Amino acid sequence: MILLLALLSVLWGQQARCLLFDGDIRHLAVATSGVYVATDTKLYQLSHDLTLVRSLSQRGILTAADQPENEQFHRVSETDVWNATFSVNMLLPFVANKSVFSCGVTDNQCGYCEVLDLHDISKLLYREHIQVGPLRRSSGSVGFLLDVKMIPTGIETYILTAVQQRKDETSRCRSDSGAINLHNAKQGQSGGIFSLNDGLGKYVIESQGGVEFVDGFQISSVIYLLSNVLPQGESNRVRLLWLEGETKTKIMRSMRGATLSASDGEGSRLLASSVIPGEQPVLWSGVFSVDGGESNTELLVFDISPDVRGQTDSNPDFYPPAPKPGEKPKTLKPKAVLFRQNNMTSVLAVRHKAWVVFFIGTADGQLIKLAVDRNYRSACPTVLYRVDDDRKVFPRIHLDQVDQKHVYVPFRNQKQTPEETCPCLLVVLKMRLGKTHLLEQLEVTNCSGISGPPSSVLCQQCIKAGCGWSKSGCSWANEGEGNDSVCQKMDFGKNFSRPEISSITPSVVSFHGRNHATLSGRNLREVSRVRIQGDLDCTPQESPVWNNTGTSLTFHIPSTDIKGVVKVCVLLPDGSCHGNTKITYRSAPSCTDIKPRSTWISGKRKITLMGSHLEFVEGIIHSHAPQEVRLPTDSSNETIIYDSLAAENSPGISSSTVSMKVANETLACSTTLTYYPDPEFTSFTSIKIGDDVRITIEKKADKLEMTEAELSVSGVQGENEYTCSLESKDTDNVTDFFTCEIKSSLYDKFEHLSIKYGDKEVIRKPKSSALIFLMLIVLLLIPCIIVVVVIVYRSQQRKLNAKVNKFMHDLELDVRNDIRQGFVDLQTEKADLMENVGAIPFLDYKHFAARIFFPESDSLRNSCIRDIGQDVVKVQLDECCHSLSRLLKDQLFLVSMVHALEEKKSFTIKDKCSLASLLTVALHGNLSYLTEVMEVLLKDLMQRNSNAQPKLLLRRTESTVEKLLTNWMSICLYGFLRETVGQHLFLMVSALTQQIAKGPVDCVTEKALYTLSEDWLLWQAQDFSSLKLKALFAVDSDGGVSEPLEVSALSCDTVEQVKEKILSTFKAKFGFPFSTTLGDVSIEYEKDGSFIHMEEVDASSEVIGEVTMLNTLKHYKVDDGATIKMLSRKNQPPLSPQGSLKDDENFSGKYFHLIDPDVEEDQRKNPERKKLKLKEVHLTKLLSTKVAVHSFVENLFRSIWGMLQNKAPHAVKYFFDFLDTQADNMKITDPDVLHIWKTNSLPLRFWVNILKNPQFVFDMEKTPHLDGCLSVIAQAFMDCFSLSEIQLGKHAPTNKLLYAKDIPQFKLEVKTYYRQIREQSPMTDTEFKDFLQQESKKHENEFNEAAALKELYKFIQQYFTEIKEKLDQNGAPAELTEQLQHVKDSFDGLKSCSWD
Repeated sequence: MILLLALLSVLWGQQARCLLFDGDIRHLAVATSGVYVATDTKLYQLSHDLTLVRSLSQRGILTAADQPENEQFHRVSETDVWNATFSVNMLLPFVANKSVFSCGVTDNQCGYCEVLDLHDISKLLYREHIQVGPLRRSSGSVGFLLDVKMIPTGIETYILTAVQQRKDETSRCRSDSGAINLHNAKQGQSGGIFSLNDGLGKYVIESQGGVEFVDGFQISSVIYLLSNVLPQGESNRVRLLWLEGETKTKIMRSMRGATLSASDGEGSRLLASSVIPGEQPVLWSGVFSVDGGESNTELLVFDISPDVRGQTDSNPDFYPPAPKPGEKPKTLKPKAVLFRQNNMTSVLAVRHKAWVVFFIGTADGQLIKLAVDRNYRSACPTVLYRVDDDRKVFPRIHLDQVDQKHVYVPFRNQKQTPEETCPCLLVVLKMRLGKTHLLEQLEVTNCSGISGPPSSVLCQQCIKAGCGWSKSGCSWANEGEGNDSVCQKMDFGKNFSRPEISSITPSVVSFHGRNHATLSGRNLREVSRVRIQGDLDCTPQESPVWNNTGTSLTFHIPSTDIKGVVKVCVLLPDGSCHGNTKITYRSAPSCTDIKPRSTWISGKRKITLMGSHLEFVEGIIHSHAPQEVRLPTDSSNETIIYDSLAAENSPGISSSTVSMKVANETLACSTTLTYYPDPEFTSFTSIKIGDDVRITIEKKADKLEMTEAELSVSGVQGENEYTCSLESKDTDNVTDFFTCEIKSSLYDKFEHLSIKYGDKEVIRKPKSSALIFLMLIVLLLIPCIIVVVVIVYRSQQRKLNAKVNKFMHDLELDVRNDIRQGFVDLQTEKADLMENVGAIPFLDYKHFAARIFFPESDSLRNSCIRDIGQDVVKVQLDECCHSLSRLLKDQLFLVSMVHALEEKKSFTIKDKCSLASLLTVALHGNLSYLTEVMEVLLKDLMQRNSNAQPKLLLRRTESTVEKLLTNWMSICLYGFLRETVGQHLFLMVSALTQQIAKGPVDCVTEKALYTLSEDWLLWQAQDFSSLKLKALFAVDSDGGVSEPLEVSALSCDTVEQVKEKILSTFKAKFGFPFSTTLGDVSIEYEKDGSFIHMEEVDASSEVIGEVTMLNTLKHYKVDDGATIKMLSRKNQPPLSPQGSLKDDENFSGKYFHLIDPDVEEDQRKNPERKKLKLKEVHLTKLLSTKVAVHSFVENLFRSIWGMLQNKAPHAVKYFFDFLDTQADNMKITDPDVLHIWKTNSLPLRFWVNILKNPQFVFDMEKTPHLDGCLSVIAQAFMDCFSLSEIQLGKHAPTNKLLYAKDIPQFKLEVKTYYRQIREQSPMTDTEFKDFLQQESKKHENEFNEAAALKELYKFIQQYFTEIKEKLDQNGAPAELTEQLQHVKDSFDGLKSCSWD
């Protein structure tokens, strides 16, 4: 079963929005909190616009017990195992108690109730195995909540259930319920929740005969129950019960009743009910079935106010109390019959001022609006909503409880069989009663405007408009005759015969209408139009006629918005309408399936559409030929048979949407028709069996699924044709076989076979003997061919296996050699790296500081260290700078300025770093003041981060003070760096460079075989050998050369790399660089007594695809001990305009060195490249490199955290004490936080920067490969300061694994280092100020402070307003603000200055 919810957001027919649910709808409840729907398997909680809020499974586990009433049900989730289902038969939202009552039965046929949270039905508040309401799903049972005013407890709420009792219904569990019951709704009530007791016992009302409860409700203190009672042997009667009282017992004993009499007396049946809102009297509306069914229905209004005298009425159908002898039940008559309409099923009354609006549902899926005034006079009915198919509106329409402007209308399929699903539709209508004027429209007509030749029709139009008719035509009412009898007396010179209608074909159509309907009868010659008017139509429709023969005529039946019966009459020229025939409008056709779902391209295959109301279909349309309409060959309510259209313009496989033409509408089917090529019949064979001939027809297998009934087969011999009766069909994956028989045939062979399908005929001849002979030869050759193929295959397989085995052997040998070589390198690695490197190329202080301060800005770096000239403009500028310098030395101003700038979102991190560095340069001569400012800013930063993540303090450079701290550390630790750490750092970098040069280095990607970083590992390197070369240097233009210089190189080195190694060896031996740069030298090698020029790329270079390999020593076949001559290229033309191949922008795309390009190319010329290389085999090279440089790394690390004379550098000790003090002030007791602060401020902020950027300290260049190796060492350095323990496995990064065994020992040394600093005696403020003054004096006049002040003023000028506002916020004195304004005026007055 399926439940479909749809939301119609606007009253006047906008498209609905649908939600699809599993299970048939069992119960629907609407409350202020939302909509609740119970289906067979789930309980849904929806919002008022039908948005799903929550769903709850109704499945669970029913535990077995000795007695059924002891069995327990527990709900489980949808994915869990379940053995029972909870079926809801009553669903009541208890808004005042914020709960929902959900009662019904479980699979053991015992009652079960749950109390759920009103706003979250997944929360179970209470459950109990008890029967409340019916045991089975019943439309003849009702339940609702009622409030009783009790003294002295106040308002009490109870659950009233009126249950339809059936004789065949028995419960396995004991139940005290009767026909009418009052259950407690709260746990605190006497007897507990769901109890029938009230302290005085339990009291229920029983029924006699068959009672079907229709509705129940409470108005004030009176309870109303409405039911249909069918006593045995008597006709049905509608019973009304009144209940009222202060206790449960009094309420049940106060029962009074009355019988509601429909308009035609007894036997009527109540179908639906709705109270009309308003004060006394209590008006109520009901839909009554006149004949006891559902077709002949009427809407009545009753006054159901209880008798104020309070006398007990006789209730022969309910007890106790028993009726008194001789008493007859009271009978109520309707006040008015509001509406008569077939198949009404539900009603809802809504009052709007003096009008009452009724929403009426029908069994054929219509929602009708009927407005009635206070005198029960109705306006023209209107169809608000209509479903296309036959869906019955449920008996109850719900009004939204929040704004009372929405109506929930549930629909259900009227035709239902056990095999069919039951789609249910819930439509929400938005009422606009507040903007709808329910008044009769007054139409004013200009009488003089009704003009034309005098005729009976014009006369009647004039009279109906309220005008008067005279001989001169239509005029105002007081000027002519106002009675339409004058129109009948008009002589038109011709007498019309009274037409009669005998039939209309068709007389039943869909609401889309029908084209070309035929009306038959007598005297139809003068008929001009056909008039059609329904009960709900205020204005009739008229249709013109044609093909009028006097006894029949043709006309179009127009479309309509309603379903039902309409009246038809024919119009004469005099305006009179005659006849009284009926046309029935029903739902539109719908198709649900199509068989078969495929057809052949030539068309004319019998296709069957299945659905409902298909007899209304006038034609079939395919989407590939929309202009061609195919008429049905046979049709009924549920099927249509037609011949498919051809699709010869769409070769191959295609699909076409099937649509139905109904009047002027085209309705699409839900399925498509697939077109396949026509069936291909290949041949046939015939066999004589007795007097009959059996013929087997072969057809290529396809997806048409052709049946025997679709074929017509005949055997042709001469001029005679013999019908062959199809008997069976067999199929395999390739061929379909159709078998037919020709009875009593004289022939066993036929000239040809005629095969007909659709409207095509195919002629096929029998298989010839020559063809059979050829097939036999082929069958004999097949075994021979198979034997030959097997022999060849096995031979090739043996060769392939031998080739694969050899390849695997060579591969295994290569891998073994690589692994063994790695092991040998690891075990025999010598620490032969040069330790005596001579003079260390330290940068002077100002260049070191400038690279730290401005690592990414060359312009600022150069401007802040260049010399300052003395001229008039500069002196004037110096005066402005002196004013700004004095202003910066005011701590309140400087701190306010930094805060003001950082508060602006446009002030980026790059700007913050520039500001910090410019302040460092400007205040470099007064480091004590700079330190004080840094401390103030750091305290502010700590206060901002104290409540968030204190461990993240100083981790990144996101503020001005964090960059200021980096600069401050660099200034204060420069002496320690140069005197203690610098030598170890340079040795480590030199050793790493030498180790990298020992193995191949790819000139294009710069990856190397010896490295610390897996990302830079050259694992694709081919075999190489070491060479000792003799380098000669040209000393004059006459060809003189120097003494040979021995240079180490590799056979895989490129020409550029050889030149670099020669120049590097020259500098290492003689202590100064060669006079000619690398780009201006060329080399030649000696071969057979002559020197041959060597180039990076020449005509002999190897090319793969479009990529060229760089020439190497191996390419030129340079042997060990060969002589290389260095020549100057200044007097020679350059190789290219760039001077070097590396200057080409697409260098890496055009050239390759040791790593083959990713191109498809035959590489048999160089089989060495075809060897399989595995990256993991060469990971030992990482360890070899680590072993080679490990001693240098250890010395470097220990020089950093070493304690000379047990004293840390002054800046480190001072700053660590500062952090300790701040932690105490902020009440931070976690030692990890303090450890992280110190680590972020010193190792992370200063030492890691130095380790990764040795070019900041030394006059050297850092290659990308060297940068990757230094990053690994820097990461290991930071791991030494980490507090976390990382578990490393085989998938861990190699940079973590390299130093995994060393890190624990380094961590112990770091903890000792931090402890020694903490235990060291503190420095006095005087000692540290003296240290800062000495550092300032050491580097006086090394920075261009004026340039820094000039750049600082650019920030002040840009954010001048913000800085001024911040000063006012901080309570700065007026003198400070005036000084700032003076600085601005001074700088602005420099007209001759250029602010570049």
